[in-house]
Amino acid sequence: MSTFESALMVQSQDPDAQLVRQLRHGDDAAVEALVAKYGARVYQLALKITGNPQDAQEASQDALWNAVRKITSFKGEAALGSWVYRIAANAAYQRLRGRRPQEQSWENVLPRFDGDGRLIEPHEDWSPRVDDPLLVDEARRIIQKAVDALPDDYRVAFLLHDVEGLPNPEIARALDLSLPAVKSRIHRARLFLRRELGVYFGRAKGSETAIAPGLSDSRS
Repeated sequence: MSTFESALMVQSQDPDAQLVRQLRHGDDAAVEALVAKYGARVYQLALKITGNPQDAQEASQDALWNAVRKITSFKGEAALGSWVYRIAANAAYQRLRGRRPQEQSWENVLPRFDGDGRLIEPHEDWSPRVDDPLLVDEARRIIQKAVDALPDDYRVAFLLHDVEGLPNPEIARALDLSLPAVKSRIHRARLFLRRELGVYFGRAKGSETAIAPGLSDSRS
């Protein structure tokens, strides 16, 4: 195999290999290429975490600058995009914690558990009701409201995993947490969101039950 063919194979296996090499050589054009390729995604992630455009802008700038500055520490064990994303998540998370020193207590929103860790509050199975497009549309708004109500630590872990698709080990590295802690936060966040949706669908079902007799009477 020729050197040219080998280079093509490496390039096809890692589309960012050339970009990484240029960044390590201090190529200004590579910095611009990094920003062009990942800047928008990094900003959107920071915005989801911080909920504030100014904080998101500053966090994304910090993240991209740190990615360039620390490029020699990039070992290629993960894709460049995942590595940059991890730096961005950490930058946004630290900015969020700095802006909100008083964390909301998880006890205010936590589903109750017994001494063995089992969920005390039973939840109704509302999944058959997701076929109703009107309920689903409203449910999206309920979910967003519930996500916003989560304590920062749990909301960030949930967003990174269930919305952004980052694997648990990368989230743990980004937030400087143990893997069990990440899994616990994601699990509890999901329980809270499920409970909120259960409450909503329960209210919707109750409303339909209350309206149905009136409709029946009007048709008789």
